[in-house]
Amino acid sequence: MRRFRSLRALTLAFLIAFLVATLGTGFAIYMATQRTIERLVDRRIQAVNDEVAGTVGDRSPEELVRRINAAAGQRDTGDIGFVLLGTDGRRLGGNISLPRRLPIGLSTVALNERIAGLSAGRAIVRDVGHGMTLATIAETEPFDNYNAARARIYLIGFGSIVLIVVGGLVFFVVTIGRRIGETRRTVEAIIDGDMARRVPIDRSGGEFAQQAIAFNRMLDRISDLMASISNVSNDIAHDLRTPLARLRSQLALSVRRVETQAQRDDLEAAIALSDELLGMFAAMLRIAEIEGGDRRAAFASIDLAALADEIGTMMAPVVTDSGRTLIVAAPTPMQIVGDRQLLGQLLVNLVENAIRHTPIGTRIVIAVADTLTIADDGPGIPADQRGLALRRFGRIDASRHAEGHGLGLPLAQAIVRLHSGTIALEDAEPGLRIVIGLPLA
Repeated sequence: MRRFRSLRALTLAFLIAFLVATLGTGFAIYMATQRTIERLVDRRIQAVNDEVAGTVGDRSPEELVRRINAAAGQRDTGDIGFVLLGTDGRRLGGNISLPRRLPIGLSTVALNERIAGLSAGRAIVRDVGHGMTLATIAETEPFDNYNAARARIYLIGFGSIVLIVVGGLVFFVVTIGRRIGETRRTVEAIIDGDMARRVPIDRSGGEFAQQAIAFNRMLDRISDLMASISNVSNDIAHDLRTPLARLRSQLALSVRRVETQAQRDDLEAAIALSDELLGMFAAMLRIAEIEGGDRRAAFASIDLAALADEIGTMMAPVVTDSGRTLIVAAPTPMQIVGDRQLLGQLLVNLVENAIRHTPIGTRIVIAVADTLTIADDGPGIPADQRGLALRRFGRIDASRHAEGHGLGLPLAQAIVRLHSGTIALEDAEPGLRIVIGLPLA
């Protein structure tokens, strides 16, 4: 059943089934009608043949010819053909001539028999004794080319049914396809961050309009819930950032007034923690800003390979000072449409993550080909914890005691989603490979 899950496949399957059923029904009716006519004609010519043949005792050639002439002149049998043949096949009497001798019993005669006035019919031939055979023939067509006319009638009748159904089906598919397309485009816009997008509602009403209204109400509810959650987190970040900044300032002033080194060390540690908290709140606000989708207004054509070279040149001294090696492999241009500042931040963020979570001596590689890849030969991330690493504040077991607040990869994921791209964490054997797919310009 998997092959019939799409609207196109279901429509095609229905259309084929309908055409087969219609053609089969038409052919069956045509053949049934033809067989019925033949049976009725067979009964008639058998009765007339029996009447003309008479009994065994009165089947002299002269008597048979007399009966043939009498039957041919009667009104109810005047359309029936008779021919009496002798032992040598010579015609002894009748109102028709045959180009060939017909077999004994019932048979079909057609236009190629060249019987005057007959296009298609049935014949019965019987032995009437003394080496003679009596053939009785009747039309199965009430007029010339009746079968062809009947076939045209069936074609026109069933053809019109097929055309009406196909037309209705095409209209149905176009209508349903348009509605599905509107819903799909709305969903894609919402995925891209346009939370205000809604399904168009048909003013004429109906089931589709009711479905669109219900779908839009669901989206309104989801949007309200997401806005509430986002507002809470943003409000917390905004409200806490200011007192934290003041606290950091107070700690910085206190450092100048301390008298012992131990007090200085404690205050500097508190300042570092304040910086970490401020960085975390800044990252939360940054993610919220990116997920809002407003940054799409700044999208422009960008050469991702040139941007990777630029960021690599900028980050090389930092990576080298940390005891690691940075390699940029971007041999050919790769044009995309996006926000240059955000994509630069993405690269910087991922390189800093690699520095933070890999040992000294690690090699970090930025590669641009069909995709953007940032790989290292460090410890990597276990497959069962890669999903956790992409969650906000997700800290895998190996990095719980390292610096950071678990927002680096979620921030990268938000930037990639804004650009309608994909991000995947893979095993570099050894190390971690981050593969980012972005639509080409």
